[in-house]
Amino acid sequence: MAEKACIMRLQKEYRALCKEPVPNVVARPSPSDILEWHYVLEGCEGTPFAGGYYYGKIKFPPEYPYKPPGIKMTTPNGRFMPERKICLSMSDFHPESWNPMWSVSSILTGLLSFMMDNSPTTGSVTTTIAEKEKLAKVSLAYNCKNPTFRKLFPEYVEKYEQQQLASQPVPEQVPPVVAQMESSSPLLEEHSNPTNEDLNRVDRPQHMVNRRKQSFPTWLLLLLFSIFGVVMALPLLQL
Repeated sequence: MAEKACIMRLQKEYRALCKEPVPNVVARPSPSDILEWHYVLEGCEGTPFAGGYYYGKIKFPPEYPYKPPGIKMTTPNGRFMPERKICLSMSDFHPESWNPMWSVSSILTGLLSFMMDNSPTTGSVTTTIAEKEKLAKVSLAYNCKNPTFRKLFPEYVEKYEQQQLASQPVPEQVPPVVAQMESSSPLLEEHSNPTNEDLNRVDRPQHMVNRRKQSFPTWLLLLLFSIFGVVMALPLLQL
């Protein structure tokens, strides 16, 4: 059970963080336990952590601010072991160096600064720059799989969804004029869908086409012979 002084101190610090946010740091207490805070550190430009979002927790003792908190980082980052307590002068690893004047903002600012360093400590790991940069790129996606993170930091979830939309390829659009012509012109439809007769006409040899054009109708020949016979028979009929 947290002491009254502890609760009042943490409430005061939360109001101060909301009023004057700390660069690259976001921190909020758990809705069900004011002694458990959740934070997000944004990687600084010019470092292997640039573009990364690192989620973690701070567990305050009931005697805070007279005793230091425990600090963990959940997001894989290449600097600290996930879900392992980090040894800092501001953490419960060194109660002898703790200063009651330190606050949540100063703790997280110190953690961010120590993260950019390469000094070994309890809970730290050694990785290459390339490994840190790779983890930074996937950090936000990793965090968004955590239900608590999604609940406490909806602005980062929205940022991730926007990044996903921006990375999707844009479908190629047909210019409006061309689309209108394709949908309204019967000539385009006629030529774009040839019939069997059209195909046969194309495949038919040219000499067959010429023969059809030059042939004379049989019925017309019979008619001409009949007329000629009547004309020749007229003189005989007059005799």
